[in-house]
Parts: sequence; structure tokens; C-alpha cells
Amino acid sequence: MLQKFPIYAYIPASDVSRAREFYEGKLGFVAKQETAGGVVYECGAHTACFLYPTPNAGTSQASQAFWTVDDVDREVTELKARGVVFEDYDMLGEKSASGAITAGGAKAAWFKDTEGNIMALVQSL
Repeated sequence: MLQKFPIYAYIPASDVSRAREFYEGKLGFVAKQETAGGVVYECGAHTACFLYPTPNAGTSQASQAFWTVDDVDREVTELKARGVVFEDYDMLGEKSASGAITAGGAKAAWFKDTEGNIMALVQSL
């Protein structure tokens, strides 16, 4: 039933203006639509995310969302050059020069946005 339909991520923000500066300025997102005090961003493969105001932003200790990318190390390098700070988790697996961890058939790296949400980049191997 639902599996045949696109799924979209909700990204909580305690300060939408500050979060927009991060997503648009550092990640290069372009707003598609402003609605309900938040903003919709379209991503690849007909997906999207909704950045919305809430006092509960940054409370999850798990990844809020992840992007499937072709080359995690390249993306990490480019995002670091734009000022994105990546997390340094002590996990099992091989760590690349960029700080990405390879384990379980994937390579991944994590960063937090301005709201404290954990985001991930994942590359299938």
C-alpha cells in the first residue's frame, strides 16, 4: 500500500530563519514553497523535506534523515568547505580520511544542523 508512494522527511526547527540560513547557505537548498511557518525543499528522485517550527527540534538522538549519495567522501569534503561540521562518532568500522565510517556494506558520515538535528550521508558499497 504505502510503500509505492514517495515519503518525505520532516525537519524540526526551533528557529526557522536560522535553520534556513544553514540549509540554503551551507547545504545549497532552494526553497520550493513557504507554508505553515516553514519551508518545503525538493530533493532528488521526487522527494522533499519540510522544515517546520517546533520547540522540540534537536531532541532526537538518532539521525533525523539521510541522503543517499554516490561518494560520501566527496560530499563531506565539499560540505566542510562550506562550513558544515561533521560528527566524530566512535564506531566500529574503517574510518576514511574525511571521517566517514565504512561498515555493514555502507559508508556514512553525520552532521548536525543549527537546530541540533542529526543528519547523515550514506553511500551503498
